[in-house]
Amino acid sequence: MTWQDGLARVVEHLDAIGFNYGNTRISLYHAIIVVLVVVAVIVVGRIANTVSRRIFGRITNLDATQRVLGEKLASIAVWIITVLIGIDMLGISLTALTVFSGAFGLAIGFGLQKTFGNLIAGLILLMDRSIKPGDVIAIDNATGTAVGQVKKIGIRAVSVTTRDKIEYLIPNENLMTSQVENWSYSSREVRVKVPVGVAYGSDIDQVESLLLQAARAVPRVRAQPEPSVWLVGFGDSSVDFEIQIWITDPEEGVGNVRSDVLKRVWHLFKEHGVEIPFPQRDVNFRNALQVVREDLDKS
Repeated sequence: MTWQDGLARVVEHLDAIGFNYGNTRISLYHAIIVVLVVVAVIVVGRIANTVSRRIFGRITNLDATQRVLGEKLASIAVWIITVLIGIDMLGISLTALTVFSGAFGLAIGFGLQKTFGNLIAGLILLMDRSIKPGDVIAIDNATGTAVGQVKKIGIRAVSVTTRDKIEYLIPNENLMTSQVENWSYSSREVRVKVPVGVAYGSDIDQVESLLLQAARAVPRVRAQPEPSVWLVGFGDSSVDFEIQIWITDPEEGVGNVRSDVLKRVWHLFKEHGVEIPFPQRDVNFRNALQVVREDLDKS
């Protein structure tokens, strides 16, 4: 007996385990075929998806946004083609499938409305380039506003990682329909403001010179546009200045560059005798003393 005969007997035994439903035979053999085809479709789809991603990754004349958009469109096309091939391998009539797909598609449409909405929103974000991988955006959270870098635009959500290594997964639809603060949309230059207060009686021209010197000494501060110093007000205990600096790498953090500038300011002020004042308050006790004197006179 050849292996073909043995295989035919195995198929015959597996097909014998089942039942007829109208003109359709439902058996263990057909169930195994369906499982094998589904597994094959998933495996082939994943492999083709990986290959297309690597191909787009090697295309150097496309920027990051165009590569991601190409990957998404190729992924959708790959899965559509593999599913259609799987349907054809199972011998399912597309004409008969259309009758069932109407009601089934309506049910799926209601159930996966948000998912499809996020998928379309992700493609729109990539096509209009309003948000792309590598951008630095501001995120509203429970504690305020956090700044993070866009790491990935997925089918459902955008992955944003902050300097604290906290990863936010924001639905694509939310970013498309709400206001987004994108720090690197048209330019990666970001202005950082550093407030500094000095004691009354300080030489403001000297203070301005020292503040500019401190800002220019920090490596991340851009030379162009050059740093500037503004006198912004006269406070209760200090003359208030503001250093305005520019950086081009906001994904590396804003608080740390502000800290570096303030450290330079501290050392320069100590070297040149510029005083950073403590809060001062004048308390008037005249009414209290008058009340005590009146009590003493009465007694």
